[in-house]
Amino acid sequence: MATRNRKKLSPDSLTRAPILTRRYRIWDTTVPGLFVSVQPTGVKSFYVQWSRGGSKSIGKFPAMTIESARTQARAILNDATEHGTPEVAKRRPKGSTLRTFLDKDLEPWAVAHRKWGAGSIKRIKSAFADRLDKPLSDLNAWVIEKWRSRRLKAGIAEGTVNRELAGLKSALAKAVEWGALAAHPLSTVKLRQVDNARVRYLSLDEEKRLRAALVQRDREGIAGRNRGNAHRASRGMELLPRLPSRGYCDHLTPMVLTALNTGLRRGELTALKWSDINFTAKRLLVRAAAAKSGKSRYVPLNKEAVDALTRWQRQTGATGLVFNVRDVKTAWHALMAGARIEGFNFHDLRHSFASGLVMVGVDLNTVRELLGHADLKMTLRYSHLAQEHKQSAVEKLMAAR
Repeated sequence: MATRNRKKLSPDSLTRAPILTRRYRIWDTTVPGLFVSVQPTGVKSFYVQWSRGGSKSIGKFPAMTIESARTQARAILNDATEHGTPEVAKRRPKGSTLRTFLDKDLEPWAVAHRKWGAGSIKRIKSAFADRLDKPLSDLNAWVIEKWRSRRLKAGIAEGTVNRELAGLKSALAKAVEWGALAAHPLSTVKLRQVDNARVRYLSLDEEKRLRAALVQRDREGIAGRNRGNAHRASRGMELLPRLPSRGYCDHLTPMVLTALNTGLRRGELTALKWSDINFTAKRLLVRAAAAKSGKSRYVPLNKEAVDALTRWQRQTGATGLVFNVRDVKTAWHALMAGARIEGFNFHDLRHSFASGLVMVGVDLNTVRELLGHADLKMTLRYSHLAQEHKQSAVEKLMAAR
């Protein structure tokens, strides 16, 4: 017969719990029905027991904290009191795997309600390929911590692992909401802290070179179109659409100027519709489905943004997407080479927008609202720029003396 004892569980008591030659249980006095099973192998697992023959494993120590185990145990015990057999113990269909949930439940919803729905499902399937055909209910903190260790040892960047894990946690939250799971099995699993301090923004000289490169690119593109049409006309071929002499050769210039003056993410730009822009009020709407935060926001438009979008509207028409493109990598790399700018990504236009605001004295909370950050933590990466800019101003005073 297994040894039994009761005590108030604590991290210290579980860490010190001896490893015996037989399995034994330590019952929690705070939540009757919660116990830890200590195996001869040293594995310590939390269980909740609601009847003489009814119990369920809910996680392993220390991946699951004691408070989290108590929270889940209380929920299961309350469920058992109300319904007899708690939801976690009910027999689930054989096909109730992670793959089945993703294919039959989550993907149709995600594609209908999220701009990157199909892509997010694809990422989950790729990152958790070895779990796809296992029961959804088998996922727990212990499994995921081992998965995270393997990914990091394989050289996957911590930020990438965080995004993969966040996607899975979001999917499981929907599983709980829709009744496929009784409780979130990864509620105790936290994303690791990642250094997001990189803030690459354009210097004044770099911005001048960028703007000059955009002008030159448009001139060359328009001239090339004219030469091409002359060649086609001489051979009786159908002409390509004429580009206005003071217009753009394609989407890149208006897209870059809009990003520089609004701080929109690339995904927000490519999801932008002409109906989202109010030229009279001089503002645009970032719809919730396109926003990373999942919340819509209005962004004001300054004169340069209004002028760029107005010219682009006249050139392309006023229906559908503003920038009907999927990728800008090839054009962007060529632009950076032409402008002689190194180490600058398209997303860094967003950093340039935010940095410029901070350096002219705009408060961080206003910058946060314009960028669409959920809280101030992400915006604080720009806080040092305000102080640096003030220091630079003071140094100019000394240089003038």
